[in-house]
Amino acid sequence: MPVAEPSQVRRAAFRLIGLDRRAFAAMLALNGLTAAAGLVGPWLLGRIINAVGAGEGVGTVDRYALVILVFALVQLVLARFARRVGHRFGERTSARVREQFVDRALALPAAVVERAGTGDLTARGTTDVAGVGTALRDAAPEVSVAAVEALFILGAVFFLDPRLGVCGALALIGIRYATRWYLRRARTAYLDEGAANSALAEVLAASASGARTVEALGLGERRLVACQEAVERCRRTRTRTLALRTVLLPSVDVSYVLPPVAVLLVGGALHAHGAMSLGTVVAAALYLRQLSTPLDTILLWIEQLQSSGASFARVEGLAGAERPAREASAVPAGDRIEVA
Repeated sequence: MPVAEPSQVRRAAFRLIGLDRRAFAAMLALNGLTAAAGLVGPWLLGRIINAVGAGEGVGTVDRYALVILVFALVQLVLARFARRVGHRFGERTSARVREQFVDRALALPAAVVERAGTGDLTARGTTDVAGVGTALRDAAPEVSVAAVEALFILGAVFFLDPRLGVCGALALIGIRYATRWYLRRARTAYLDEGAANSALAEVLAASASGARTVEALGLGERRLVACQEAVERCRRTRTRTLALRTVLLPSVDVSYVLPPVAVLLVGGALHAHGAMSLGTVVAAALYLRQLSTPLDTILLWIEQLQSSGASFARVEGLAGAERPAREASAVPAGDRIEVA
């Protein structure tokens, strides 16, 4: 069975989003409001530090603390509705993917299915479709929330002071290079893993359905070897994707520490020379420390998105399966039948 190209997968994804565009737009809007509400706390904490340094009373601190509490509750409520809308969007879209897969599978000629093997079709209709559904239901809302939140946090640091914003952005370069290294290799690795899963499913299905023939012809040992080879291929492909993650995740964990450290060093030097308030330095450091939460979410789901992207390519590839035209010889032309 063919595998869809990345451009075909993108078009299919945009088509699915277009079928439920209102829910998708509502999900993005609610996620944006959730991220915006989460930015108020660190900013007001910086204001509290400056107020205490200026000798203001407890009443000022209490007012700021009350506002922080209110915005925390607002963020909680918005996050709840954002996730609800996102999950409903994901479930509806997942249902469309499953229905489309069934329609395409039933439209395939028997010769195409027999040539490809029932194991491949079974793996695409179970493991791959389930992976796409998980991405649409869980990964897409989580990543969209995290991406919007990360952009808002970086924007808030630049708003506080562009110099600190530049320091924080430059310190994130390590994450960029580690992610690019991973993404260049992940698609091929996950497609290989999907192909290995299909091959294993085909070997197991053929051995089980043809068990009487295997026993009658004494092919048990040969089928056992074939199953072991298929399992070994699955193990190798999964070990490959695991190796990619063992490079990506530690690199990112180290990179998380750099932005707050850079801001504290540069901001501390500027504050020592009277060029920046202590509240601004603390607020920027808290923002960049807070940045690790959405980035963690994105990077934890990026593996699932790569796996689901490969699954989506295999599911969408069913649309490009060869459909031979009916041959004229399918209609009897006389009383003679030739069998080759």
